[in-house]
Amino acid sequence: MSDERPQKPLPEEQLSRETTSLEKAPSVSGPGASAAPAAPAAPVLPGQPGQPVAAPALRASDADRERVVERLRDAVAEGRLDMEEFQERLEAAYASRTYAELEPLTRDLPAVGGVPAGAAAVAAGPGQEQAAWPERIGGAGTSSTAVAVMSGFQRKGQWTVPARFNAVAFWGGGDLDLREASFSQREVVITCIAVMGGIQITVPPGVEVDVRGIGVMGAFDQRGNPGPLQPGAPRVVVTGFAMWGGVEIRVKPLKSDRENKPRRRKEL
Repeated sequence: MSDERPQKPLPEEQLSRETTSLEKAPSVSGPGASAAPAAPAAPVLPGQPGQPVAAPALRASDADRERVVERLRDAVAEGRLDMEEFQERLEAAYASRTYAELEPLTRDLPAVGGVPAGAAAVAAGPGQEQAAWPERIGGAGTSSTAVAVMSGFQRKGQWTVPARFNAVAFWGGGDLDLREASFSQREVVITCIAVMGGIQITVPPGVEVDVRGIGVMGAFDQRGNPGPLQPGAPRVVVTGFAMWGGVEIRVKPLKSDRENKPRRRKEL
């Protein structure tokens, strides 16, 4: 006689619950098995590494701000802005930190060189300044005065032009070559006094030149086309007095720059 007792059948409700739970359980093996649901990704907060940043949110550089300021100065000279508007926008430009803050300052101004003025700073983008001008602006001036009395003086090559430079030529001549020079500030003023003598100033293309000198039986003469202004290029103001003498400003590229330009083939 066996001691085994017959097992009691499971209640219908308990059997139904166990069957349902087995059907819903995910399969962990087999060719058709589905992967377990992935954990939700952590939210990416603004400013975290790897998150794309819109161009207007990028930080503006000093060169970007200077480009906008130059456009505002041109607008004043053209009569598009009065001095009160210019002063307000000038303060806003120097206080701006992003492209989004710079763009509205020139949004209502016409295009320059086919590029909308409001997008001038954004079009260049960070790290795309031409001619490496931002690297050549800043520092202490090499010298602030040059005098030639029945003799001559010369400043050329790599030197730093101070914010204010005085050049005097009396029965003599002077040569100031700025093509390889650095500039202590974005705008420099060169005051020339030429009496029965002459002073020659040479600047590279793309640099803004403002001639304000007065000539009495003499002249302040600018020769050469500066071409389109390069973003971030300095502004050179030439002023002073010439009597029985002259001050000549020439726009001329370096010899190496001319040699690098492709030569046009002459047609027979």
